[in-house]
Amino acid sequence: MSFTKISQKINTDTVKSVTKLEPEVAAKKAARDKELEAVITGADQRILLIIGPCSAHDEEAVMEYAHRLAKLQEKVADKIFMVPRIYTNKPRTNGDGYKGLLHQQNMEEGPNLIRGILAVRKLHKRVITETGLTTADEMLYPENLELVEDLVSYVAIGARSVEDQQHRFVASGIDQPTGMKNPTSGNLSVMFNSLYAAQQKQEFIYNGAEVETSSNPLAHVVLRGALNDAGKNVPNYHYEDLMAVLKFYQDGTFKNPFIVVDTNHDNSGKQWAEQVRIVKETMTNRTYHADLHKYVRGFMIESYLEDGRQEPDGQVFGQSITDPCLGWEKTEELVNWIYEQA
Repeated sequence: MSFTKISQKINTDTVKSVTKLEPEVAAKKAARDKELEAVITGADQRILLIIGPCSAHDEEAVMEYAHRLAKLQEKVADKIFMVPRIYTNKPRTNGDGYKGLLHQQNMEEGPNLIRGILAVRKLHKRVITETGLTTADEMLYPENLELVEDLVSYVAIGARSVEDQQHRFVASGIDQPTGMKNPTSGNLSVMFNSLYAAQQKQEFIYNGAEVETSSNPLAHVVLRGALNDAGKNVPNYHYEDLMAVLKFYQDGTFKNPFIVVDTNHDNSGKQWAEQVRIVKETMTNRTYHADLHKYVRGFMIESYLEDGRQEPDGQVFGQSITDPCLGWEKTEELVNWIYEQA
């Protein structure tokens, strides 16, 4: 068994210098980051939407989506705060399939991760610079966080990663709000153990050095449904599920209780159109209990220009090549509905 080095050691500072934000744009990002922090802490009671494609595989389609989202954000800004999903790493259970922009920048070419780092940074920078919206990405590889930490405003920890100690410990050193998903089993104790670890100071080896983290008081839970032993989807966005999560928060010593409902994945069974119904049910459930209204204020919505999905070699502009997504017309209608209810 061995590892064969196929590139020189990556100089993080050099990579960042090539695609760093201009001072004026960086200042706007810092201001939006403060707004997002206020949403998570509850100082700002707006609804948070982490919204966008399942995977950002096509730069121009993503930019078209982001420009549309920015115009919509302006209309709903007093009640809704939106962060576009620019997810550039995709978990593959068995290692096969499309792994995201970091790995593959062109469907007709093989993997090139060095080129991918620049492609990922370029896309995040373009969204921020051209639209004024700041972005979210998934921390699939903890070692790669340093390559994007100056560009992203929200970090997601996936269902397969949330049980991993390195992900938990790295999350404790992240400055941005970090969503910790429940594992695929749906075990809430596992999710809250992960949240607890992220909200404490930790000491461990990170990128070749011993480090101590600051703790992450903005880490919070994300409910994405589960799979039972028979492979059946088990949603966890219903009223009873939300109350169970609320009790975990209340029985513990967690900072800034905040609950995000992932409307796709095992909550919808990847039936993309069900996302609309799930949002509407959750918004209704918030009205039945004051604490749910206060703390259930986030949704992850998989949305793109076109409904559904296509195969990775498909040519439909703005249609997902991974999980199926809600198209733009239905997305705009749903966001406007949330605005009216908020």
